[in-house]
Amino acid sequence: MGRRCHAAAALAVLGLILTTFTASQAQTLTARQSEALATYDRALGDFKSILAERRRQIAAKEPLPNLPGQALYLARVAVISAYKDLTDAMPSRIGKPNKFEIPPAYFDADIEPLVDEYAGLFEIMEAPPAGAQNSPTPFKDVVDLAVAIARAKGLASGHAEAAGRISLGLFFAETNGKQNVRNARSNTYMGSFQTGPSEDRNGRRKWESIKSEIAAADPALAARDDREEARARGTDHRFNHWTNVRNGLMNAHADLFREIPGIVKTLPDPIDQMKLFELIQIVPTPTRSALKSGDLLNYRVSSPTIMRHLRNNSIFAFGQADRSRSSASFREILAAMWLFNRKFEKAMAKYAEIRAH
Repeated sequence: MGRRCHAAAALAVLGLILTTFTASQAQTLTARQSEALATYDRALGDFKSILAERRRQIAAKEPLPNLPGQALYLARVAVISAYKDLTDAMPSRIGKPNKFEIPPAYFDADIEPLVDEYAGLFEIMEAPPAGAQNSPTPFKDVVDLAVAIARAKGLASGHAEAAGRISLGLFFAETNGKQNVRNARSNTYMGSFQTGPSEDRNGRRKWESIKSEIAAADPALAARDDREEARARGTDHRFNHWTNVRNGLMNAHADLFREIPGIVKTLPDPIDQMKLFELIQIVPTPTRSALKSGDLLNYRVSSPTIMRHLRNNSIFAFGQADRSRSSASFREILAAMWLFNRKFEKAMAKYAEIRAH
């Protein structure tokens, strides 16, 4: 028998061994494992299909459906959730760390390129409109405005700086630090701080009530505000970076700046502070109630509507255990906001960079 025959025979034996092993492995899966694997495969297939459809539509310059990012977002959530169910059923499927710093039990690093494509498509779908008014110093603007507002609210310098750092975290949480973006999942919320028209108007009205105090303390910032107001006149103020950040902060977050001294005592981790202020955006009423309770971390929410809002923002959205939750304490909510960690870490680095100059 020649070398080729020996090689062919060896390959045949190897193939038989692998086939037997695969069949044996399949036979050893429990019903739960088989179902979890099939569900993940379906979710991943759906995600790839929707990605391909949006990619084709954009490349062909076809009109996109209303809320073109919503189906993509839900498909991504389904993939992460199904993977967590899979790794709960089969811990051996937990793989290597990924560049997004998502816990490996929730995410297969092999699909990183799909999520990169997802982010790229969102960047196209959420591109600022023609005429959007950018700032050459977008990150510093956020910090400067927040610090000025906090000082006008009576905060000492150190706590006003905390307000600036927290507000920069909100910018990253809302748009990943991108100016004047639209929203592929909403027809209402737009701009650097993702406000709706009524929120923008409310924030502007509140700003006018404290502007004289700010002008007295910081004439240069007030002069910049006058220039941006003139620049934005006759346009949607949400697409001027300065006015949208200003109005977004004043609409809701600035009302809680006076609480910062107590918040930093309860939550010494700056990232937890950012998470709490992001919750003012997501679930404002229970967050205010938790702050007023005197027992922030143990304050519990059990409203189905509130839990739905949290899930719609990637909190308690992944895996059967989280999806079946009917209530949660703020301690648990903050811990479940791990998908925000990377954005807030970027904000911390950017804040340090701004203050180093």
